[in-house]
Amino acid sequence: MAAKRITQSAINWAALAERVPPHQKNLFQAFKAKSDQYLRSVLKNPEKAPEINWAFYKSKVPVAGMVDEFQKQYGALKIPYPPDTVSTQIDAQEKELKVEIEKFKQESNARIAELKKELAHLSALIPFDQMTMEDFRDAFPEQALDPINKPTFWPHDPEEQLDHVVKDSGHSGH
Repeated sequence: MAAKRITQSAINWAALAERVPPHQKNLFQAFKAKSDQYLRSVLKNPEKAPEINWAFYKSKVPVAGMVDEFQKQYGALKIPYPPDTVSTQIDAQEKELKVEIEKFKQESNARIAELKKELAHLSALIPFDQMTMEDFRDAFPEQALDPINKPTFWPHDPEEQLDHVVKDSGHSGH
């Protein structure tokens, strides 16, 4: 299998840069610079190794047959291009991640729809600075003070009420 000459980077750097978080831009720039440096070092070398002038060596080397033996061994030398053993694993990982990404997108879209409903509800309310206690009770019945059905003690915090249960945090305060 003949080696394929690298002519340009296969990475779409602009698309990748859009996805890099701001706090990692310097790491991304360093990675891109290293990749570009590698590509330049590969491109500065010729595609093929220069031809050896065997006749020149035959005329200069006094040992008979030595250059012919080197030429035969050099001609028989084949350096194989490394086989691609990980592309199938990467493709499988990509397929798994695409499923996870689609699931995350659907869950996110559901959350967005719920939050849009909540935002529409909040936008439809009277501004809080213009609300009366009755308006607040109508808008948020679970949070409003209800002295008749659910009497509370001042300062009306959940921690100060008779039915409050202390949640064990796993460590003692003392």
